[in-house]
Amino acid sequence: MAAGETRRVGTDFEAKHVVVTAGGTREPIDPVRYIGNRSTGKMGFALADAALDRGARVTVITTVTPPRADRYDAVEMVETVADMRVAVLKTCQAADVLLMAAAVSDFRVANPAEHKMKKQGENLVLELVQNDDFLLELSDDFVKVGFAAETQDLLENAHKKLVNKRLAMICANDVSAPDAGFAVDTNRITILHASGGQEALPLMSKYAVAHEILDRVVPLL
Repeated sequence: MAAGETRRVGTDFEAKHVVVTAGGTREPIDPVRYIGNRSTGKMGFALADAALDRGARVTVITTVTPPRADRYDAVEMVETVADMRVAVLKTCQAADVLLMAAAVSDFRVANPAEHKMKKQGENLVLELVQNDDFLLELSDDFVKVGFAAETQDLLENAHKKLVNKRLAMICANDVSAPDAGFAVDTNRITILHASGGQEALPLMSKYAVAHEILDRVVPLL
């Protein structure tokens, strides 16, 4: 929540188990270095806080330690896409909602080095292999909400993810915008629905955005 922001409290998620992923995965190059992204977990934690404030039982699966981890029913720390896959598949066996706010790596290093690599006077070439989309392994028995952090062709790319990942809705945002990227407390999203249609929301705090998303999840429960 932003400083001075009023907390919104409700009961429409009582007895519901909401799973939230947050942060950005890290794929090792060697024991010291990794391939990662700029996600800070702010949007994921805002979603977790909003769901908690509306009565949900909240599990957070994250690569970043939450500011107040003790608030949630469970917190599972992960690092790689493989770690997150295991945690999500296990936790979502008893979930009502999955809010997939984590920035998940599309690629990993094919053969991470066992020891720290040293400069040897030559360029380094890394072979990257594509990570599988573990969301496709989940059942369709609960509500799945995705995120599309893009820098171009925002709505086109988001719609492809919405369809290919079998999501109920997807929240698209342009992370190249200075007021709606990873490290800020505000966001501006467009929500695309599997049932058709889209809604462009104005700039607001990530906590307020989280409640807007949850408002649209309620009718799907």
